[in-house]
Amino acid sequence: MAKFVSIITFSTDLEKRLAIRPKHREYLTSLLEQGKLHESGPFADDAGALIIYEVADEAEARAIIDADPYAGTGVIADLQLREWKRVFPA
Repeated sequence: MAKFVSIITFSTDLEKRLAIRPKHREYLTSLLEQGKLHESGPFADDAGALIIYEVADEAEARAIIDADPYAGTGVIADLQLREWKRVFPA
């Protein structure tokens, strides 16, 4: 399995993000239970978030992102997806 990191920048529409957030977190919980979410959380300034997926390939990571309740709502201003290779801890 590969790890993919999504680095998300939120839009300034806080009201919309907070309204959708419970469904987003339920979705992430389901991914965690399936073993597809390695870890996630917002940045300290709450301007964005980091999510690490454990998936077969980039296509699966993108499909997971596209199914997220935040997708297509305008909550995400920018999203970068990169494959990540963990070195430590081994």
